[in-house]
Amino acid sequence: MTAPAALDRLQKVLARAGYGSRRVCEDLIAEQRVTVNGQVATLGDRVDPSTARVEVDGVLAPIAQDLVHYLFNKPSGVVTTAMDPQGRKTVLNFVPATPRVFPVGRLDLMTEGLLILTNDGPLAHDLMHPSRGVEKEYLAQVVGDPQPAAIRSLREGVALDDGMTAPAKVARVSESLLRITIHEGRNRQVRRMCDAVGHPIERLVRTRIGGVGDAALKPGQYRELTLPELTRLATAVSRDPGPSEPREAK
Repeated sequence: MTAPAALDRLQKVLARAGYGSRRVCEDLIAEQRVTVNGQVATLGDRVDPSTARVEVDGVLAPIAQDLVHYLFNKPSGVVTTAMDPQGRKTVLNFVPATPRVFPVGRLDLMTEGLLILTNDGPLAHDLMHPSRGVEKEYLAQVVGDPQPAAIRSLREGVALDDGMTAPAKVARVSESLLRITIHEGRNRQVRRMCDAVGHPIERLVRTRIGGVGDAALKPGQYRELTLPELTRLATAVSRDPGPSEPREAK
């Protein structure tokens, strides 16, 4: 027979996940802010961290042991795969070999910027699922200086070979520099959008995923995501997409 899974006290599991001391976690439970598998938790509850779905304030808690979540700033020329037949550097060359992680989504070869690497399957699935509408923000250096009509087209949606794009947030930062925020995940979408309005991209950098960004993280560097950042990501996957249009920068 298979031995039953070891159960840990809920407050210990939450403390290990970074929610504070055990006393603080006991208070969270006492205030009925924690659920286990959809039921309000009580002090004294024990859970199996590998299978239990624990939420704090309605947001999934990363309680499974040995989970890692890296924020990585991908340099240009690095491949967003685990292995490359051509022998090019991949994003996994920049992070520890164990525990093994995988990239959440893709950035094309020449696109730079933020990428999440993790072994957290449920979070990765939610972040990549088209219905979740998680925002990704980019700075795009383009050919020429986009005029209001081109920016309006990008905001309202442009026709690509795989259909119209959803409305996007687009702001002119300066001459030839746009800030573009999308919540879809089509292949090379931002590049194709800019091609469609006559302003091909010369350099593209992803600066934000959901509510997570880090202007101080240099290309090729990575760090672990903090619990507040993981909470923002978990919150982002539960929101309906509905981008508002920012005022155009002068």
